[in-house]
Amino acid sequence: MKEAKTKKKVFEHQFSHIDESGAARMVDVSAKSETKRVAVARGEIELGPKIAAAVAAQSVEKGDVLGVARVAGIMAAKNASRIIPLSHPLFLSACEVNFELDSSSSRLTAICRVVANGLTGVEMEALCGVSGALLTVYDMCKAIDKAMVIGPIRLLEKSGGKSGLWQYKEAK
Repeated sequence: MKEAKTKKKVFEHQFSHIDESGAARMVDVSAKSETKRVAVARGEIELGPKIAAAVAAQSVEKGDVLGVARVAGIMAAKNASRIIPLSHPLFLSACEVNFELDSSSSRLTAICRVVANGLTGVEMEALCGVSGALLTVYDMCKAIDKAMVIGPIRLLEKSGGKSGLWQYKEAK
């Protein structure tokens, strides 16, 4: 078996998910303090009038769009570490997904709030929750019209940990 060659430092700046040789790594969070972590993410899907009316009337052929999308969002949040390669698997204390349908603009908004007591934040879990919910809406409604548009998706706020509270601020 050949001896591994010593790798030289590739990056002058140290990135948290890249080691000195440039290889990907999961960040070591073992020295962090466990705190309550909360994150809220929001995303939208442009449905079009026909789909918006069907969702509002609960008449989509595949069933209860928002009920299924809510469960899908929660499942996506719980499985974020399976989707995001270098994120940490977390034990979630709470996760909720809610929807707001604006029939006048034919837009559906999904909001995912995630809570955990842990060593690292739950931003990725909240973002995965919103994404999973919106993708499920698309899947359940695509037989009506495939021209739906998902986005924007954004983190609205996060709290806990060393950096404390952060809130999204609209550009002025």
